Amino acid sequence: MKKNFIIFVFALILTWGNSQAQDKHLVMFYNVENLFDTIPSPGVLDREFTPGGAKKWNGFKYWKKIANIEDVLYKIAYQERTFPAIIGLSEIENRNVLEDIVSASKLAKVNYQIAHYDSPDDRGVDVALLYRPDVFKYEGSYPIKTVVPGLPDFKTRDILSVWGTIENEPFCFFVCHLPSRLGGQAASEFKRIAAAQIIKNAVDSIRLEKPETRFVIMGDMNDEPTDKSLSQALGAKGDLSKLNSGDLFNPFVAMFKDGLGTLAYQDAWSLFDNMIVSENLINAPQDGLSLLKKKKYYGYIFNKSFLTEQRGQYKGYPFRTFNGDNFVNGYSDHFPVYILLSK
Repeated sequence: MKKNFIIFVFALILTWGNSQAQDKHLVMFYNVENLFDTIPSPGVLDREFTPGGAKKWNGFKYWKKIANIEDVLYKIAYQERTFPAIIGLSEIENRNVLEDIVSASKLAKVNYQIAHYDSPDDRGVDVALLYRPDVFKYEGSYPIKTVVPGLPDFKTRDILSVWGTIENEPFCFFVCHLPSRLGGQAASEFKRIAAAQIIKNAVDSIRLEKPETRFVIMGDMNDEPTDKSLSQALGAKGDLSKLNSGDLFNPFVAMFKDGLGTLAYQDAWSLFDNMIVSENLINAPQDGLSLLKKKKYYGYIFNKSFLTEQRGQYKGYPFRTFNGDNFVNGYSDHFPVYILLSK
């Protein structure tokens, strides 16, 4: 009886939160870490995540992973009293796994719609965007190829662009998973700089045609907020006092400088998961949507204890799905991040 009452109250809170959707909109990004189906795909390196692969990836483990992602999204909704209006995802294999996420019992009533394209990535992983059609009025989407000068055969994830309106205000979202640090941070940096420059060029082109567009750039950048790809190529500033008309603002710079992170490696934290917004979401008209600040920051890392390893060598790290090839039923090696938009 007590459990049923708690579920009933939880449902009331979320219903109330969504009935107040005009008060704030939650936009989030989550690297879900290797969300593969169990079926081998020709032409991609996904054997590790098949029943015959090293991780013995099967239906039981797959549906546990889907349930864990559902749990994360639902608990963020509970905390903010509204389901996310926009969800950017990375490390998903195909549309099928996205269909399974949005069909999960706690999310199905929200009726999330999907924007996704297959990328040329060697491992077959893509980025995607889920959106609430009652909040975001979808107009179109397009996959932008990541071209790196001097590497004509280089293959990685596309940059997903999705545009439409929220409360009649034009928005363009970019979801990205920039090239990895394979070979070392310094040796691979030029690839991420090239990808960031592609995003910046797209933003500038759209702004020329439609200067009132609001931009949100989200993703696993494989770089810190102060690295060259974000601070120079993309031009995302972390200091509001230096923000000029048409600039981009990265609210995660302040968190990074305070030592916060979204993933850990060799006992050091990194903040690769960023959400960057255009200046017109800071200096918005009085009746327009703008970036909401709660307490100290304009951005948020969802790093609750259930998402964190509680014991052993990796205590305090994000609680991932596997330790090596050992299935531990965790969530991801990254924490989710989000921002809030409000009038």
